[in-house]
Amino acid sequence: MILLKLTWHSLWNRRTSLMLTLLSIAISVALLLGVEYIRKEAKQSFMSTLSGTDLVVGARSGPVQLLLYSVFRIGNATNNISWNSYQHFADHKWVDWTVPISLGDSHKGYRVLGTNSDYFLHYRHADQRNLSFADGKSFAGVYEAVLGAEVARKLNYQIGSEIVLAHGAGSTSFSEHKNKPFTVTGILKPTGTPVDRTVHVTLEGIEAIHVDWKNGAPVPGFEIKAERAAKMALQPETITAFLVGLKTRATAFRLQREINEYSREPLLAALPGVALAELWRAIGQFETVLRIITVFVLIAGLLGMLTTLLSTLNERRREMAILRAVGAHPHHVFVLFLLEAFIIALLGSLLGMVLVSVSVLIAQPWVAAEYGLYLHTWWPQLTDWLLLLLVVGLALIFSTLPGWIASRRSLQDGLTVRI
Repeated sequence: MILLKLTWHSLWNRRTSLMLTLLSIAISVALLLGVEYIRKEAKQSFMSTLSGTDLVVGARSGPVQLLLYSVFRIGNATNNISWNSYQHFADHKWVDWTVPISLGDSHKGYRVLGTNSDYFLHYRHADQRNLSFADGKSFAGVYEAVLGAEVARKLNYQIGSEIVLAHGAGSTSFSEHKNKPFTVTGILKPTGTPVDRTVHVTLEGIEAIHVDWKNGAPVPGFEIKAERAAKMALQPETITAFLVGLKTRATAFRLQREINEYSREPLLAALPGVALAELWRAIGQFETVLRIITVFVLIAGLLGMLTTLLSTLNERRREMAILRAVGAHPHHVFVLFLLEAFIIALLGSLLGMVLVSVSVLIAQPWVAAEYGLYLHTWWPQLTDWLLLLLVVGLALIFSTLPGWIASRRSLQDGLTVRI
């Protein structure tokens, strides 16, 4: 108890350096806990990119590739699937709803997705959250479009703006459908998913802009006006993929097997959760990198504490000598330094926890408004407490060096006046 009081008074006498050391450790701990929190939130956000969908169906390839182009809009399908096959499974007795998806066009680097109004009704993200409109409404006519939040913000589009789609998925295209522009009728709220970077149009609109095209290029000398094309039979012959919601999830594996064994054309049904987990394992290596970086930051903070303790050894020679003169043993001096390190590490860790909690509370509304990501309130979990225990343990280990040096110095070393 006496050593604890002496430790506290000694720290208080050096409160300026103490505050700087505390701040250094607090920032290091906040980074350590913050990165762990961001890692968990990033994984949860990634895993809930598509929520409430039981199966994703496309041409036979691989589950990850299917998920990449149908959900993340990355890459292209190996093949399309026929409308008849889509209708066959859309009418299946186990199926509750389906959402067709047609990809292949773009607008200024953003992917264009052809679908129907069921997309806005059944597509879920982030723990079963529906898509909602920041402005306007869903498309109704053939040449109407709904924009993701990022598309509208980056390209400065409003309700009523006219946009021209381009053939292909590249950022630059010389094959544009200039004779059939689309009118923006709705802008979605941010979701933090690829929906934000997508231009949504009707399946009929995708068919209409290609009625006078053949083999990926316009037919020379042949053009069908937009008004006439809109009145034509625009049921698609093929689509890229479709999402499936089941009446009961117990039938998911049975329907998946039935789709994968479909004899009329090669199809693949992927379970979104399984494919997302596989994709996360493939791209989740950055977690290790982040952890390594934060460990080095933490060590840098603890080295700052060690430097502070070492730099004060000369200044504290007389203090240590007086303690020895009044009966303190060398091991008492050693424990004194351990207690100082323990108090500094503990207070710095607690301050770091407060910094993380306050930062998350401040960031929550801004991140939700700007990016559509819903951050959970930060509360220390078991892993966080273990990390803090590690910080305190490392601080005690680091403090053994100045403690050992101070305890080995002789009594006369501190009492002799040096001129």
